[in-house]
Amino acid sequence: MTIENARPGPPVTSPSIVLLTLAHRIETELGAALAPLGLTVSRLGLLAHIAGVPGASFSDLARMSGITVQSVHTAVKALSGAGLVRDNTARAGSASAIEITSEGERLMREATKALAGVDERLFGPDADPIQRQIADAVRAAFEARP
Repeated sequence: MTIENARPGPPVTSPSIVLLTLAHRIETELGAALAPLGLTVSRLGLLAHIAGVPGASFSDLARMSGITVQSVHTAVKALSGAGLVRDNTARAGSASAIEITSEGERLMREATKALAGVDERLFGPDADPIQRQIADAVRAAFEARP
């Protein structure tokens, strides 16, 4: 009888799986932080695109968000109904010029605070060291951009 351990070694670390797992956790935490503001992660992203690119068209927003133009129309209609954005289209059939309202800007400031709290919990000094390394790598990658 041998006393060898027949257990296989640890699996190869897949960056895809690590990042997907972390992304799921981030989305869950951020969703919970945004819920009291009446926002979802997707709506926050769309609102941020509108704030960052005033006058963006529905097509522009769809490209930036990675969703269909129809989904953008639906989401913008909801954001507009909530008083967060306005579509300055002069008439039907003309290009849209969507912009954030002052109420949308106020909500973005609140959402930014919620996001900072999530970042602190997941990537701050008390977070898992590997998650802190991932955050440092992300920050470094974007700081190096021209």
